[in-house]
Amino acid sequence: MNQRARIAMSDDDVTAFLESSRKLQLATINADGTPHLVTMFYGLDKGRITFWTYAKAQKARNLARDSRVSCLIETGDDYGELQGVLVYGNAELVDDRDRVMDIGMLVARRMTPGVPDELLRPYVEQTGQKRVAYVVEYTKVVSWDHRRLG
Repeated sequence: MNQRARIAMSDDDVTAFLESSRKLQLATINADGTPHLVTMFYGLDKGRITFWTYAKAQKARNLARDSRVSCLIETGDDYGELQGVLVYGNAELVDDRDRVMDIGMLVARRMTPGVPDELLRPYVEQTGQKRVAYVVEYTKVVSWDHRRLG
């Protein structure tokens, strides 16, 4: 078995890792072809990464031109602790207001663990007026868990 196969996570491990994390690095493609990279809180909907942003944000403008994204979720400081999941996919626009609010709630819950929905909902409703949301349809998932190296 090669080293790459030794460190790859199982599908269940990838799911657990995505469920236990809160933030990701989101890469979209600028008009000039350069990457635009930002840190985002995210939600999960049926195992798929979701996020929201202001409709006029650079990432939204980029996604209107080209829906391809990379989403990196990682942890660990020392080499033997490194864990991560890199999702390649297409970010599908969600502009239905109710669905945007649902995704906003998924994200807000991750941003503020333990805060009751009734306290989060006013924030989501206020900021959601100018937001759109996205669901990432995965095309490829790469994972690693260096703790398996022993």
